[in-house]
Amino acid sequence: MAGSGVSIQLTVVDLDATEAFYVGILELDVMRALTARGAPEHLILKHGGGEIIFVEEDAVVREHPALGERFDEFPKGVGMTIHVTVDDIVETYEAVAEEDMEIFYPLETKPYGIKEFWCFDPDGYLVAVEEARRGK
Repeated sequence: MAGSGVSIQLTVVDLDATEAFYVGILELDVMRALTARGAPEHLILKHGGGEIIFVEEDAVVREHPALGERFDEFPKGVGMTIHVTVDDIVETYEAVAEEDMEIFYPLETKPYGIKEFWCFDPDGYLVAVEEARRGK
């Protein structure tokens, strides 16, 4: 079906910190979107027919004030995990550790042969990082 896909919008405290994590550490293809006048600046992570849009929480609350108290009630990231693949998982793991990011599960080879680790991004979203499968 042409034009189909899924977008998920996540609020973050600081777009620069989010960009540093997803681009600088995980080396994912994240772009700063050009916005219309008055629209909030945001980042877009596209993959296949889906995308994650990162928008600063302050911008969302300015546009939708009723959400402000909800953000205080519910911590970010609870109940969701972002799964990503990277080319050099050892290098990525070392970069995450070097930046003192919280690691939830350390790097290990799973019984099905894939290396992975889990960490939290700067806003507390859980990120499962696995190595890219070779030959695909």
